[in-house]
Amino acid sequence: MNGTPVLEVDALRVDYLPAPGRLGAEPVHAVQDVGFTLHPAERLAIIGESGSGKSTLVQTLLGVLPPNARVHARRVVVDGVVTQEGTEGIDENAWNRLRRGRIAYIPQDPNIALNPMMRIGRQIAEGIRYAEPQVERVDREKRAIELLEQVGIEDAQRVHDAHPHQLSGGQRQRVLIAIALIGSPRVIVADEPTSGLDVEVQKRVLDLLDEIVDTSQVAIVLVTHDLAVAAHRSDRILVLGGGRILEQGPTSRVVLDPRAAYTRRLLDAVPRPARLRRREARDEAPPHVRVEGLTRTYRLRDRGRGRLEVHAARDVGFTIGRGRTYGLVGRSGSGKSTIARVLAGIDRSGSGQVLIGERSLVGGTRAERRAAARAVQYVFQNPYGSLDPRQDVRRILAEPLEGLGIPARSEESQRRVREALDAVALPAGHLERRPRELSGGQRQRVAIARGLIARPELLVLDEPVSALDVSVQAQVIELLVQLQRELGTTYLLISHDLAVISQIADTVGVLHHGVLVEEGAPGALLENPREESTRRLVDAVPPPLPVPSPLPAAAGG
Repeated sequence: MNGTPVLEVDALRVDYLPAPGRLGAEPVHAVQDVGFTLHPAERLAIIGESGSGKSTLVQTLLGVLPPNARVHARRVVVDGVVTQEGTEGIDENAWNRLRRGRIAYIPQDPNIALNPMMRIGRQIAEGIRYAEPQVERVDREKRAIELLEQVGIEDAQRVHDAHPHQLSGGQRQRVLIAIALIGSPRVIVADEPTSGLDVEVQKRVLDLLDEIVDTSQVAIVLVTHDLAVAAHRSDRILVLGGGRILEQGPTSRVVLDPRAAYTRRLLDAVPRPARLRRREARDEAPPHVRVEGLTRTYRLRDRGRGRLEVHAARDVGFTIGRGRTYGLVGRSGSGKSTIARVLAGIDRSGSGQVLIGERSLVGGTRAERRAAARAVQYVFQNPYGSLDPRQDVRRILAEPLEGLGIPARSEESQRRVREALDAVALPAGHLERRPRELSGGQRQRVAIARGLIARPELLVLDEPVSALDVSVQAQVIELLVQLQRELGTTYLLISHDLAVISQIADTVGVLHHGVLVEEGAPGALLENPREESTRRLVDAVPPPLPVPSPLPAAAGG
C-alpha cells in the first residue's frame, strides 16, 4: 500500500430514528459494524443490492447524513482528520473544510445536484471559487472549459453556456464529474457515476478516473451495482448486505472465488455473452407503431454566437410490430430520449408522423393526438424527478388507474397496486413510504411499476434498469418479457446497455447525432456492426466477467 491511509472506517454503526408520530416504529439499523481502510491510489468498489446500506455509508463518509441519523464508530478518519469518534463528530465548518479539496463526491443523479436555473459554467465557477481560490475570476471560464474537456465533453463551450435542461442525461452526469475534480481531492466518492451513461462514454469516464488515480494518487470509493465495472475498475471489493460487510478482499479473489453466498448470487446474475438469452426470431407482426420522417430541432440562444439550431432527431423512421420491442441505442446526446419523449406525447414539437395503430400522435388532429397519448405510458430515466415527493408509493401507483376509471380506494386498485409492487420485487411495507425514503434503485422500481400498472399499448422505457443492481435487473427484464407475452404490449426501449438490448429487443436501431445510422437484429449488430458509431459502442462494452469457481462439495448448502 502507498503511505498512510486517506480513509479509515472502524466499527461504524448508523441508525435512523423513526419519524415523530409513528407510534411503535423501531429504529432502522442501516449500517452495522462496518470497517475498512483506503490508501492513496487505491480503488475500492462497494457493491450490494438496493437497501444494502451503500447510500448511508456514502453519506457518512461525506458528513451529509439526515438529522434523524445516529452515528457511532470506534473511529472514522478522512485524510488525517478524525470525523467521528464514538458518538462525537466534527461540526459543519470542519466538514466544509474537508470537502474543499480533501474529499469530493460524484452524485448519482445530476437532476438533483445541478441548479436548473443556473448555467453550467457558473455552477462550475462557483466550485472553482470555493475549492481553487488561487484561480483568478477572469480565468475561471477557461478553467471550467478545461474541466469539461477533461471529462470527454466535445462541445465544451456550448455546454459551459447551457442550462442543465439543455443537456442530455449523460452530459449532465459528466458535468458533475468535472465539478468533483475541482480542488484536486485526495479521496473521490463516486456514487454510481456511470449508471446513466452509454458504454462508450462510461469507458471514457472510467478511463479518466483511472488516469487521475495514476497521475495524482487520489483514492477512489466506487459505489456501484455494475459488477462488470467493479471487477475491471477496482483493486478491492467490499460487499454490503443488510447493512453489514458480507465479504471484502482483492477484486480478483472476490470475483473468481467468492466466499459469501450473497456475493455468488450477485455474480451469477451478471449477463455473460455465452448465457445471454437473446430473443429468438419471431414471425413478423403487423405494424403497431410507425415513425416516419421524425425531426426535432432545438433553437438555442448562444452567448457570442447568436442563435444555434441543434438537431436532436433528423428524418428518423422505424416501425414496431404489435407486441414487439424496438431498442434504440446510441451515445449520450444522440437523440434517444428526445425520440422517446415525442412518442410518449411529452414533447409535442416534433415534425413528421408518428402513428399508434391508426391514431396519429404527431401530425394528426388534436383529438387523434389525445387518443394516441392515452395508449402510451412512460418510464422515466430519472425516478426522483418523475415521482411526486408529496405522495406515498400507494398513491403514486394508484394514480394511473384513476385515469382508467378505477378509484384509488377500490378493491381492484388496491389489488393491482400490490401486484405491481410485488412484480418489481419491493415489499408491501414500501407502500407507505415517500420517494425520499427510498434508495435510488427502489425509486426506479416504483417508476417501472407505475408504468406497467395501467397495461398500456405502448410502453416507452427510457433506461428502465440503469439504476438497478444486477439481480433486480434480471427480474425486471423477465417481468417485461412476461408481460409482453401475456398482454401483447409494444415496447420502445431506450438503453445504453447492449446486454439489456440483446435480451429484450426484436430490432435495434443505432442513433448518432440524431440520425438512425443502422438497424437490425440485436445479434447481427453485436457480432457484425457495419457503421463506425455502432462498432465504437460494441467495443466499449466491459469485458465479460469470468465464471466463479464452483463451491467445494462440503460447502454445498
